[in-house]
Amino acid sequence: MCLAVPFQVKSIEGDYAHVELSGVSRKVSIMLTPEVTVGDYILVHTGYAIAKIDEAEAQETLKLFDECLKVVETE
Repeated sequence: MCLAVPFQVKSIEGDYAHVELSGVSRKVSIMLTPEVTVGDYILVHTGYAIAKIDEAEAQETLKLFDECLKVVETE
């Protein structure tokens, strides 16, 4: 199973974007998604942005991740 995580683009330098999620920053390749701009939300898988998504979808995905984590923590 593969998992892509939504991050927000904070800056872009060439083919790379600096992204952030909950205070965690990463540098990811945007070679597959050259249309992204600063402020966009992207799905990141293994260091690559694989899709641009809207903010509502990103927030819903993060909410589901939080709910899953709470279930795991209570077991």
